[in-house]
Amino acid sequence: MSNELVVSSPSAGLSQSGTGSSKQFLTFRIGGEEYGIDILKVQEIRSYEAPTRIAHAPHFVKGVVNLRGVIVPIMDMRLKLGTDAQYNDFTVTIVLNVGNRVLGMVVDSVSDVLELHDEQIKPAPDMGAAIDSRHVTGLGKVGDRILILLDIQGMVANPDFGLID
Repeated sequence: MSNELVVSSPSAGLSQSGTGSSKQFLTFRIGGEEYGIDILKVQEIRSYEAPTRIAHAPHFVKGVVNLRGVIVPIMDMRLKLGTDAQYNDFTVTIVLNVGNRVLGMVVDSVSDVLELHDEQIKPAPDMGAAIDSRHVTGLGKVGDRILILLDIQGMVANPDFGLID
């Protein structure tokens, strides 16, 4: 079984009624919530493989993997957000390219790629909880689905992550 997954059609099943600009988001689940990140930050999606542990790393940094000769730190967003982290066949690592650095982000599952028009994105409310609201760029609405749209580059550049200089 290959560790690499392919993301399919970005706008499958969506109406193209929007008149403003649009942006594509990779959607994924952590616990009962659905999140979206800018598809341009995503390098690839891989099935989860246990990384090599690194001493004195923050609790949410699971370790590193060798990805075609590049050492990639793997952070478990579920642990960072304070949710339960169970590893199963749906657990995936989203490989990101942010701040000129390659990082892996473990999530419960990947849903799909969605194209959201400006009118489908609402301003982010003040959440105050595990996610710093300045890293939530908005809420995307697609039918009955509500997506929490994250500024993944801003999140991992935050000193709390300690991953990017």
